[in-house]
Amino acid sequence: MAAMGRRARLRGILSVVGAWAIGLCFGGALAADDMAGERQAMLAEVTAMAQAFGAGLGKQAIDPRVLGVLGRVPRHEFVPLPLRGNAYANRPQPIGHGQTISQPYIVAAMTDLLAIEPGHSVLEIGTGSGYQAVVLAEMGAVVSSIEIVEPLAREAAERLRHLGYQRIKTRVGDGYHGWSEQGPFDAIIVTAAAGHVPPPLVRQLKPGGRMVIPVGAPFQSQQLLLVEKRRDGTVTTRQMMAVSFVPLTGGHD
Repeated sequence: MAAMGRRARLRGILSVVGAWAIGLCFGGALAADDMAGERQAMLAEVTAMAQAFGAGLGKQAIDPRVLGVLGRVPRHEFVPLPLRGNAYANRPQPIGHGQTISQPYIVAAMTDLLAIEPGHSVLEIGTGSGYQAVVLAEMGAVVSSIEIVEPLAREAAERLRHLGYQRIKTRVGDGYHGWSEQGPFDAIIVTAAAGHVPPPLVRQLKPGGRMVIPVGAPFQSQQLLLVEKRRDGTVTTRQMMAVSFVPLTGGHD
């Protein structure tokens, strides 16, 4: 049994390496740095966590397309310079102003749950440093992203321009209310914990669309929810996993 378990883990790691290699082939200049080994190790750990704890929807694997993207996006470009040595550790990292860049496993799982296809319109609530927005863009999404912390929003917009992602639309604002001018959206991802699912975001979700959002009290028990709007406009909500996020801030109740 132990030998079989080792072989299964080895197959999982090899599949990550394959996805990472695909990312190198198609990622162009994004992967042209000296952190490729760190990304490979990160992907191996993400895959192992998915096998051990589940990646959501009752499966034990992350979509290889998502792994390929994580294997070519330079995560170290999205953390403060003093922390770049820890950029690929499978844990959140502070990015200033009381905010964090999410753990790689959580980025992978949330992106996977959105089931993004090329050309999908996606709204992100909480730009942060811009990492998740770039992951979404590399999945082929048309991304609009809102950040309430103005200095972070300015820094992220400049970083995205520097890295060649001028097509990602960003603005400063209260994400609770969404961005109706850019909607409706095929998918919405919220990267801060709300006390409840914001009704304006549900309204801006297309029929057939998905929203992934952490819900719960700040710094207490939180659940990652998958919200789906059916073709007839009815909405379903499922709890996917326990998570821990910084709180969603703004002027809402």
